[in-house]
Amino acid sequence: QVQFVESGGGLVQPGGSLRLSCAASGFTFTNYVMAWYRQAPGKERELVARISSARNTNYADSVKDRFTISRDNAKNTVLLQMNSLKPEDTAVYYCKRYGRADSWGQGTQVTVSS
Repeated sequence: QVQFVESGGGLVQPGGSLRLSCAASGFTFTNYVMAWYRQAPGKERELVARISSARNTNYADSVKDRFTISRDNAKNTVLLQMNSLKPEDTAVYYCKRYGRADSWGQGTQVTVSS
């Protein structure tokens, strides 16, 4: 059973940092591009960043130069380092395989507020 468990969210002030983690299971991790998505209140879910097994990365323009996606293929884990956080980064963050019709995990809430 394909599963994703996200963690690491919380409340942070503008300009602060958070590191999200996603534990993936139920498939051969190294065969897939992994991605982080987010959904803000009242908005569509959007792609934030993705990373191939060879660690090639792509980012949404809104997070470029602030967020860094990485993966540990030995631990089946995907990380998202978020720096210089802005109030507009407030959302529930999810990870899953890029381009696959996986079920969403529970996500992790990130709130950026003073």
